[in-house]
Amino acid sequence: MGGERNLLALPEDCIADILSFTGPLDACKLSTVSSSLRDAAQSDAVWKKFLPSDYESIILESSDSSLLYRFSSKKQLYLSLCHDPLLIDSGKKSFALDKWTGKKCYMISARDLKIIWSDTPAHWRWISLPDSRFSEVAELISICWLEISAKIHTNMLSPSILYTSYLVFKSPKGAYGFEYQPAEVIVRFVGRESGKHNVYMDAERGQRRHSPRLKRRIGLFNRNRIFGIQASVANGESSCKYPKERGDGWLEIELGDYFNKEGEDGELEMSVLEVKGGHWKGGLVVQGIEIRPKYTR
Repeated sequence: MGGERNLLALPEDCIADILSFTGPLDACKLSTVSSSLRDAAQSDAVWKKFLPSDYESIILESSDSSLLYRFSSKKQLYLSLCHDPLLIDSGKKSFALDKWTGKKCYMISARDLKIIWSDTPAHWRWISLPDSRFSEVAELISICWLEISAKIHTNMLSPSILYTSYLVFKSPKGAYGFEYQPAEVIVRFVGRESGKHNVYMDAERGQRRHSPRLKRRIGLFNRNRIFGIQASVANGESSCKYPKERGDGWLEIELGDYFNKEGEDGELEMSVLEVKGGHWKGGLVVQGIEIRPKYTR
C-alpha cells in the first residue's frame, strides 16, 4: 500500500513515463486501480511507446495514410492497428500489431508468394473473395507438385521476439488429395540449415483420427494400401500439426518458429511442400503466409 501511495503521489507525466516501460496489457490492468493511474495509462506518452518506432513511416507508405491523423489518441491508433490490418507494399502485404505486446505482424499475400505453376490456369487460378484482406487469392485447381514459399526481411520484424509463421487458407469446395499424405514445412534464416517437419493440410483429419468408427471401418493397413502411402508416414502422423480455424473464418497451419535476434539482418524463408506423394490434389484457396509473435501466455 505504501508503494502504491508513493506512486500516486507522483505527477501524472512521471506515472505515465513509468507505465510506458510496462506493456499494453499491464497498462490496461493498472488503469483500473485508480483514477490517477487511469489518466496516466490512457495518455499518448504511454501508448506512443507501445507503437513501433517506425509506425509513422509504415502508415504513410500504406494504402491508408490518413490513418495517422484519424484518431484523437495514440491508444485509439494502437487498437486500430491491432484489429484492422493495414495494406502495405502496394497491397501485397498487410501490417498489424499484436494486441498483447504491440509487436509487428505481417501477412504476405498469395500474389507475393512463390507458388510453383501459379501462372498455369490448369493448376491454379486467381480469384477474389469478400472475406480476404487482399484483392486476390490463389485457388488450387489440380496439381501433383505443391510448392509454396515466401521470404521476408528480418529487419521488418520486431527485434528479440519469437515469431511463428502460418499458412492461411480455406477449402470452401472441399479439398482433396491431402487426406493421407503430409506436407513438409520449413522456417529458416536464409543461409542456415533447418530441419523439416510434417503437417497435414486436411482440417478434418484430426477428428477422423480419433473416430473409433472410422478406425474399425478403414484399418491402417488397408488405408495405406489404397492410397499408396508408406506405413512409416502413417505411423509418424501423431507428431504432425493440423489446421485450426481462425477468428476470421479462415484456416491456418503452423509452419514453424523463428527468434528474431536484435541486429540480425537477413531473410526469413517459409515454405510448404508436398512433392513426394505423386497424387493429384486440389480445392485449397490460399490467402497468404502470416508471421506474428508466438503467444506463450
